[in-house]
Amino acid sequence: MLRPKIPTNPTPAGHLRPPVVVEPTAVVPSVQVPPPAPVAPAPSRPTVQLTPGTALALVGVGTAVVLVVGAVLVSMLLAVAITAASVAVCALVIRSLVHTDAKRR
Repeated sequence: MLRPKIPTNPTPAGHLRPPVVVEPTAVVPSVQVPPPAPVAPAPSRPTVQLTPGTALALVGVGTAVVLVVGAVLVSMLLAVAITAASVAVCALVIRSLVHTDAKRR
């Protein structure tokens, strides 16, 4: 039931051709060409020239990035602080309501 069925290869039909015989040929050496003169390699990285204007632009961009990242971090810290304060106020109100309800009984 669970035995695999192995396919059988049918016998080849038609005419069989004999293999083609390859005859060796003589190798004729060609004229020797001298190797080309070595060329100076191009620099892999272009040199960066820092002018005073470029340095000032880089300082300006760096300052802007630091200010933006700082503003985002401060706003996230402020959001966490406001959330914590509101949760604390809610906890105090609920505690007060439960405490006064227990006193009345």
